[in-house]
Amino acid sequence: MINDRASGILLHPTSLPGNYGIGTLGKAAFDCIDFLALSKQRYWQILPLGPTGYADSPYQCFSAHAGNPNLIDLELLVDEGLLQAKDLATFPSFGEGPVQFDEVQNARKPLLQKAYEQFSRQAGETEKLKYRNFLKEHYKWLNDFALFMAIKNSLKLKPWLQWDRDIRHREPDALKKFQDELKEETAYYKFLQYLFFRQWTRVKAYAHRKKLRIIGDIPLYVALDSADAWANSGLFEFDKELKPVRVGGVPPDYFSETGQLWGNPLFRWTDQKVNVCAWWRERIATNLFLFDIVRIDHFRGFAAYWVVPYGEKTAVNGKWIDGPGKEFFDDMLNHFGQLPIIAEDLGVITPDVEELRDSYGFPGMKILEFAFDSEEANDYIPYNFSKNCLVYTGTHDNDTVRGWFASLKPADKEFLLEYLNTPGTDINWDLIRLAWSSVANTAIVPMQDLIGLDSSGRMNVPGTTTSNWRWRAKSSYFTPELAERLAKLTILYGRATRKK
Repeated sequence: MINDRASGILLHPTSLPGNYGIGTLGKAAFDCIDFLALSKQRYWQILPLGPTGYADSPYQCFSAHAGNPNLIDLELLVDEGLLQAKDLATFPSFGEGPVQFDEVQNARKPLLQKAYEQFSRQAGETEKLKYRNFLKEHYKWLNDFALFMAIKNSLKLKPWLQWDRDIRHREPDALKKFQDELKEETAYYKFLQYLFFRQWTRVKAYAHRKKLRIIGDIPLYVALDSADAWANSGLFEFDKELKPVRVGGVPPDYFSETGQLWGNPLFRWTDQKVNVCAWWRERIATNLFLFDIVRIDHFRGFAAYWVVPYGEKTAVNGKWIDGPGKEFFDDMLNHFGQLPIIAEDLGVITPDVEELRDSYGFPGMKILEFAFDSEEANDYIPYNFSKNCLVYTGTHDNDTVRGWFASLKPADKEFLLEYLNTPGTDINWDLIRLAWSSVANTAIVPMQDLIGLDSSGRMNVPGTTTSNWRWRAKSSYFTPELAERLAKLTILYGRATRKK
């Protein structure tokens, strides 16, 4: 599928427009798909869809399986009779500005609670059967996740490492106590997942009707404060009190002089490989249900990963440890038959990472913003591309093209303009054309670059924990004129949807 010549747009659902403070899986999602189809795109790429925790990052979620309840569309709940129109009439006016995560969550929570109560009272037998089937289908992760969230909420959102020892260690008596006391709250969190999966399934089905495929995202690690770490503590490098021994990150690189200290728990690949692989099979199965193709973030961690002693303030004092390598992917291939995977191979890439990626034919990533260093040649400049890759103007971790262009060193800017043979007055479209005209099988542009935003449109600054992930598109951006301009370029360079 990803071997065909095609293109797409990177736009996370929280960044969709709408009147309720955050993008959702309602009308704006379907309008986005229509825009993609009109512009002759074949891929919609998004970030992880999980319920966000620390710093609202989709790469630090409370679950590797669950969906983000913030994405549940409230207007659809009105259409289904779970809410009334008057319930939304008093919703705060957030407009289409950046997401205010805490305020949005606080405004949504009583409405989602009301929808749950309405469902509990009035759902018909057919709907109840669908709900029970959902619970059976996802029980392997759903029960632990819902209980985790119920306990966390009852303890004023304290991280599970700060819970009392008995429930932290999941002692049977403590588990039963919380299961009994929080039965209704646990059921509420299960219901939210039912709503999310139902709405997402409709979005995905509509995308397929429009000949679009969705590229999802799997972070290599799970969040420390997550249901995954709490319910499967034996799979991670924890001490006897379930505190991390070492945590994940990356060494100093392009984005940060002190590296990035993510703080994620590390898998016990050495002595728990069989059980870790079993857990990963479940994780990949969920993601292949949600998406058509999955990008593995920090793919290099399967070859070797950077470990930092717990308690360090930066990622500088770490070291490389060998990852599970081919043994892991052979296990996954034996189970799934095929793996529609994209390898995020950015950062410190060594021959062993390239060999692991190429052994399975996984396409890697090329970022045009990394290509134009006037002082040295690199793999990101298009004349060095192979076909089996995805080329991006930038990713969610990069500045926008216009922001990046404004900050270039004079020599690099001169090199870029000479390479492109352009004055740079329409630099975002110059780079889109370069991506689309390249030999890369797939070309992707973030929505911010498609509309030509400056640094104000940046999604994330790696190594920072404030003011990220908040950007939202305005409905006025999705114009027929913009779709036509992208469609013409897509047709010109042979990336348009093929007619059968």
